[in-house]
Amino acid sequence: MLSSRRPRAFVACLDSCIESTPLARYLLRAYLSGLPSGDRYADTAELLLGELFANAVQHSDAPDDRHIEIRFTLINSRLRLEVHDAGSGRPSLHTPTPSDEHGRGLFLVNELAERWGCSSRPGGIGKFVWVLVAPAPAPALATA
Repeated sequence: MLSSRRPRAFVACLDSCIESTPLARYLLRAYLSGLPSGDRYADTAELLLGELFANAVQHSDAPDDRHIEIRFTLINSRLRLEVHDAGSGRPSLHTPTPSDEHGRGLFLVNELAERWGCSSRPGGIGKFVWVLVAPAPAPALATA
């Protein structure tokens, strides 16, 4: 008898520096490679994780020696990504103008994620931003 097992959550703490962003995306790719349909989340999830991680590095008022925690888990066919930091600020969404050189990260998150939000961390220090990523449609099979 085959049993259906829910994939385990993945958690890692990374240095709070922009150079850790590629490592965060690499860890996500590795996590997704272990899922049967992981490739259906990859493009959107990597982009969103990169934006959330970069925002945590750039906008957090936490001391530089604090780590940023990333978490991934699959819940009812939705990939949940979380980025935790010790900062007190909350992300705020605004619509960038064509001349804005920055400020498109959270706009992209809002457009590409099925849902997203920000919550206080357990224990009261900092926050985490989470997104739910829906799988991309399965490619259609070509018939000859």
